[in-house]
Amino acid sequence: MIKKIIISACLLISFVSFAQQGTSSPYSFYGIGDTRFKGTLENRTMAGVAVEQDSIHLNIENPASYASLGQTTFSVGGTFGTNTIKSSTESSKAQRSTFDYLALGIPMGKFGAGFGLVPLSSVGYKITDINTGENEISSQLEGKGGVNKVFFGLGYKITPKWNIGADLQYNFGKITTTTIEAVSGVQNATRETNTSELSGVNFNIGTMYQTKITKKLNIYTSLNYTFGSTLNSVSTRVTEVDGDPDAVTEDPVDTELKLPNKLTFGAGIGQARKWLVGTTLAFQGTGQLANDYNSSPNVRYEKYTKYAVGGYYIPNYSSFASYFSRITYRAGLKYEKLGLIVNNESINDVGMSLGAGFPITGTFSNVNVGVEFGKRGTTSAGLVQENYMNFSVSFSFNDRWFVKSKFN
Repeated sequence: MIKKIIISACLLISFVSFAQQGTSSPYSFYGIGDTRFKGTLENRTMAGVAVEQDSIHLNIENPASYASLGQTTFSVGGTFGTNTIKSSTESSKAQRSTFDYLALGIPMGKFGAGFGLVPLSSVGYKITDINTGENEISSQLEGKGGVNKVFFGLGYKITPKWNIGADLQYNFGKITTTTIEAVSGVQNATRETNTSELSGVNFNIGTMYQTKITKKLNIYTSLNYTFGSTLNSVSTRVTEVDGDPDAVTEDPVDTELKLPNKLTFGAGIGQARKWLVGTTLAFQGTGQLANDYNSSPNVRYEKYTKYAVGGYYIPNYSSFASYFSRITYRAGLKYEKLGLIVNNESINDVGMSLGAGFPITGTFSNVNVGVEFGKRGTTSAGLVQENYMNFSVSFSFNDRWFVKSKFN
């Protein structure tokens, strides 16, 4: 059954993942766009806390987790999001639906493997800028696209308490930006289209350790490090003037963007299959992400940091009498300094998430739902603030593979 689900999902997502607009944020103009959360909905609804060595849920943030899988696990998720974008004088609303991830984890004794597809970043904005003066100039900016990540990871269980792992990630995608500029009193407008094809490889290593401190209580820790890497960008610029049939296409420009290294540490305490409270700290270096078409003198980049706390609670994991007692309830809080400075203002993201995991009776599979809300940016210094709310759903299917039947 799970194999049929995987094939159907792969065919669907391979079609939609390249066509979607994964963000509606004006801040996605800069760099390679909004960096997306690389993780499952189970972890996202705990604000990114992912410290437990889980046997039936995927943790695609730390490859060491694959060694703890007890069953083949397939997970897929998506989000419907709404944004209210406001400045000091006006506001507007935007909506979008996105594919979040597709991943498969396979246990292999002391080893475990995981692979899948997740978006690395998304670009999606429409901005109108009118400069009044002797000659009124109207500019319309539109961007779409982003970068996707295909990954393959391998984990190994050194001891029953200690896992290590590593994964290889291939990044690829396309970002297209269009600028239309018109001058009052001039009949023809100018259209400039920039298209960048991006590709690159990077690596991630991780380790997880857990141990009992009492008969019921466990301590969980997680550490993973993503190495800095190069993202190759080949950009083409086409300039057109309305009424002129000839477009000017410039020679492609090769640029090497620098993805920074990232260190993530997590720790938690809890009772297995009952409750967990944990925290995650993430630190990332300063990248070099500006391309020719989106570099600006009022924009610079800084180190990224994230602080999060979250956890889950299950009333009674093994209850036969009450289905609601087997539901997993999750929540989390986060604060992120996104690494972007515009008009000397750091762009920050503060959010809260809530979620629930509904078990599918008779299996280890489950359906997860979540809601995340918060704000990004500020209305100071002529900038905009985004108040967002995201509704997400995911499916996690579990099955036993590579087990020889004893009966025909």
